[in-house]
Amino acid sequence: MANIFSGGGRELDLSNGGTEAFVEVLMLAVSDLASEAWDLRFAALLILQDQNVMGRGAVGFHLEEVDWGASESERARSKDFVLRATALAASGHRWNELGYRPLRVHDYLDRFRIMVECFAPPAGSGPYHDFPGPDGAAMASCTRHHILSGLPYWEGCFLCNQPR
Repeated sequence: MANIFSGGGRELDLSNGGTEAFVEVLMLAVSDLASEAWDLRFAALLILQDQNVMGRGAVGFHLEEVDWGASESERARSKDFVLRATALAASGHRWNELGYRPLRVHDYLDRFRIMVECFAPPAGSGPYHDFPGPDGAAMASCTRHHILSGLPYWEGCFLCNQPR
């Protein structure tokens, strides 16, 4: 099975291991950059990509299904946040905490960056079934790892949930 992230006619089709590395390095960056309500909703979307919780081969999202914002400035700010988080992740930010070296993740992040850069967030309202609403935002941070998490619903962050 594969996990697919797509948008604007582009796809990032990843193996389970590739998805794990991609989501984890993004989550480290998002956790450190999130400052607005939308950022915490995007963090919650990433949390839902944790295959140790959601199931292997059963994750992925489409950029078209993300609520980028009602106004042009909100959509631009949201897109900029995703691009900044992707760039921070690509810099190797906090990778030493993973306990492994994420091999090919630079390629995944680069392809995702291009996908987001080329994507034009749609104006208007969705239904955005898979994008967490304001009540589903990642409001908690794992005290052990300082990573946004699904607390109080899940026990800890992705590092806490890794099988040992």
